[in-house]
Amino acid sequence: MDERKTLFVDVILPIPVHREFTYRVPYEMNDFIQEGVRVVVPFGKSKFYTAVVTKLHTQIPKDYTAKYLELILDEAPIITGNQYAFWKWIAKYYMAPIGDVLNAALPANFKLASETKVLIHPDFERGEELHEKELEIVDALEIRGELTLKELAEILQVKNVQSIVKRLIDKSIVITQEELNQKYTPKKESFVGINPVFSEDELNDVLTTLENNKSKASQFEGLLLLLKLKADLKDIYVPKKRLLEEGLSASTLSTLEKNGYVVIEKLEISRLKQVNAEDNHLKELSEEQDLAFNQIKQLFENHFVTLLHGVTGSGKTEVYMKLIKEQLDEGKQVLFLLPEIALTTQLIQRLSVYFGDLIGVYHSKFNQNERVEIWNNVLANNPSKFRLIVGARSSVFLPFKNLGLIIVDEEHESSFKQYDPSPRYNARDAALVLAKLHQAKVLLGSATPAMETYYNAQTGKYGLVELNKRYSGVQLPEILCVDLRKARRQNSMQSDFSVFLVDEMRTTLAKGKQIILFQNRRGYTPLWMCEICHWTPRCVNCDVSLTYHKHTNSLKCHYCGHIQAPMGTCPSCGSTRIKMLGFGTEKIEDDLQDILPSATIQRLDLDTTRNKNAYETILNNFGSGEIDILIGTQMVSKGLDFKNVALVGILDADMMLNRSDFRAFERSFQLMSQVAGRAGRDKERGKVIIQTGDPEHWVIQKVHEHDYIGFYKHEIIERKNFFYPPYYKIITILLKHKDENVLNRGANEFANALKGVFKERVLGPEYPSIKRIQNTYLKQIILKIERDAPDSKVKEKVNELIDLFLSQANNKSIKIVLDVDPA
Repeated sequence: MDERKTLFVDVILPIPVHREFTYRVPYEMNDFIQEGVRVVVPFGKSKFYTAVVTKLHTQIPKDYTAKYLELILDEAPIITGNQYAFWKWIAKYYMAPIGDVLNAALPANFKLASETKVLIHPDFERGEELHEKELEIVDALEIRGELTLKELAEILQVKNVQSIVKRLIDKSIVITQEELNQKYTPKKESFVGINPVFSEDELNDVLTTLENNKSKASQFEGLLLLLKLKADLKDIYVPKKRLLEEGLSASTLSTLEKNGYVVIEKLEISRLKQVNAEDNHLKELSEEQDLAFNQIKQLFENHFVTLLHGVTGSGKTEVYMKLIKEQLDEGKQVLFLLPEIALTTQLIQRLSVYFGDLIGVYHSKFNQNERVEIWNNVLANNPSKFRLIVGARSSVFLPFKNLGLIIVDEEHESSFKQYDPSPRYNARDAALVLAKLHQAKVLLGSATPAMETYYNAQTGKYGLVELNKRYSGVQLPEILCVDLRKARRQNSMQSDFSVFLVDEMRTTLAKGKQIILFQNRRGYTPLWMCEICHWTPRCVNCDVSLTYHKHTNSLKCHYCGHIQAPMGTCPSCGSTRIKMLGFGTEKIEDDLQDILPSATIQRLDLDTTRNKNAYETILNNFGSGEIDILIGTQMVSKGLDFKNVALVGILDADMMLNRSDFRAFERSFQLMSQVAGRAGRDKERGKVIIQTGDPEHWVIQKVHEHDYIGFYKHEIIERKNFFYPPYYKIITILLKHKDENVLNRGANEFANALKGVFKERVLGPEYPSIKRIQNTYLKQIILKIERDAPDSKVKEKVNELIDLFLSQANNKSIKIVLDVDPA
């Protein structure tokens, strides 16, 4: 390239703006600049940002004088052309700033900015030889503790310091504050192995000794089981959970460890000795699974998206694995999307046996260096590592080069939708666009598909494959309803449990089986109320009542985090007659301790899983039989597979059904069906008990009958009659302001502007169910647009009206949040 030629680059900056910016390339960088690399650029008076180059050209910007870029950070592009096209689609479809898309897509270590705080890495020890400037940074950080890049630039008296800091990050000498805050603790589990001090002959002597001693028969059988499973798994360790599932008692295992015959170690799942995939054959598919597999392959010839609608426990994962293996054998990359990565421990273990080092797990809780490592391996299309990415929604942003298949498991889950911050994308829908860019296929899987998904399958847009039987002929659980109104009239309730449910729990525990109880509300009680004047404690920042948490003896707001001490008397009338209404998971746990004192009970909700390892620990303990009853919020509904669960109790079905949301019935059916699906996944048929004040409600009846098709046919008519998805698309426009009067005036003005264009398609403005959060008032406008309306023209018009509205001085302080296809 002519090094004297004047070149310009368009770049995306990691700031919330809708446009790209043009910078001039210094002559000496002409031979090194290319599309897809990161560059350091000045922005504003004194800030520097890491931006990504999207276009290289010679066109001089007309509106402003282009500043020079400062530095090129990469020798090769870190994003691909398909990625850039994908980012642009996300920004356009979800009406989000392209800078927000870049922020969501890139790991934080790729985005060093002037305000980025840098600290000494906790594992750093002096001794490595450093360059002069690197040494100055280390010395400064050891004195000051933490410094921003801007402060470091001033200390070193250099214009930008990003390249030096990048080298120190690569050497693990410094760390960004964001990475330190997000430090990921790898998933660990207990594994059992033969004590390595024994030679083969010595081990045979031990077995002979135990075999000849009748009092030690259980130890002998335990060692034989361990050796058998070791041979089956072709590994030196066997999961403790697997041994207990196969019949080895916890006490026998403990004795074997005390006697020094076995060792029990906590090992990182991702660091386990991986088995060569060639040595492991996938399980033989059942007749139904094999038929589904072949139907999917056939449908992929004419449909790039296929829905696998399989009942809970039908063995969808085995079908996924065979499809994955085919793609990997062809040298393709596979993306396996899951609603929440914290819920995938069991799946990762199953996949690891067959695919070993080819699996990469990508999630926001991993530290930035790990995310960058996976990013770089995916970008390099590494043939031996990270070809199968298992991840949550953010993994759609990885730089795939040869993507062949995307699997979206539990595709109905609202967790695939990003709520805050922008971009508010749905990873399931975005995956379809990503696949099209790569000419890949998409398989959506669910026992309770989203209404839109099933509609697309019914109308022929997607292929449809049904798996209507559980694996190995296991029966779907028996579902029974308890009429709470009748039970209360007859005084046959123990706290919030019907006598029928309590009796069933006792019977289940007597058989040595486990129980899951579902209540989609955490805390102790959601409401305190004065019996005299009906006063309730409310949050000082939000328009909501406070929830009582007994463990901390405090009243908490679940929206802004405000906490206050509980009161003994009513501040309104002075009465001491304050009663608790409703119940959350904490109260259920408390009451059950009294009703079933000998049972081991554990909660699984946001309060008990704040620690990064807590979720896995609770599930491992439940899986190994250490917990008898697991009480949980919607966390317990998501794809868990425990063979010993015989009873599931849904404690308050009415709370879900009575939500003021057009998806309330759909969400209720999905949640109840998914929770019910946790019961009886082994040979014995499970039982589900639903407590409700309205057992004849049509949704509960459809859950009772395991009738998704009947539910869909009923609900789709309602959606059509009231202009909701899948027949109409929705854009929610939320206006925010600290002053309620300013908000009301602005919301009315903007709604009228929208109605001038879109007529009766505009609903509102109205207060949402919670009208004030964190001292900010909210008003909502809903725009319903026909499915076949020109999408880009509609959004262009909405953006035009927003720009016009915000250009007026009295509206500039009003914040507008757009949510396309709200979940």
